[in-house]
Amino acid sequence: MSRIGNKPVVVPEGVTLDVAGQDVKAKGSKGELSVRIHDDVSVKLVDGQVVLEPRSNSLFAKKIWPTMRTLVYNIVIGVTEGYSKKLEIHGVGLRGNMQGNTLVMQLGYSHEVRFDVPEGVKVEVEDQTKITVSGIDKQKVGQVAANIREFKKPEPYKGKGIRYADEYILRKEGKKK
Repeated sequence: MSRIGNKPVVVPEGVTLDVAGQDVKAKGSKGELSVRIHDDVSVKLVDGQVVLEPRSNSLFAKKIWPTMRTLVYNIVIGVTEGYSKKLEIHGVGLRGNMQGNTLVMQLGYSHEVRFDVPEGVKVEVEDQTKITVSGIDKQKVGQVAANIREFKKPEPYKGKGIRYADEYILRKEGKKK
């Protein structure tokens, strides 16, 4: 039995959750999100809690059940608290700033790198080296942060590039004479 799938998702105060067939919609103070539950998993709203169970004993149903529970949990947390990822730009001359809805970065290339921020995600830059990506959809926030990091990944010799705030860069020793 799944330990994650067995836990019901508790619906906090201020969140309205609608279960219509396999669609779960959450509405809270930050916004509104929905997720479609796989057909091998049944979903019910019981006493202010969302209970998910596999419809059969198949191996696939047992594997997808905790994933669907986590997706429902993520939309509930998203509409109440939201999600954020912090990025840091390391290196001499490397910096970024916001121009309208576009993140403009100087990353040591011959040109500046422009990144248009998608709908539903908010990007803030402070001190020209700290970037905060926030929003209510966990998948979107993580994907935007990964796309920004992809422009200049941290290199292993001096650690220059864009990294997550809590990321540790494994450093290599340079060439010896």
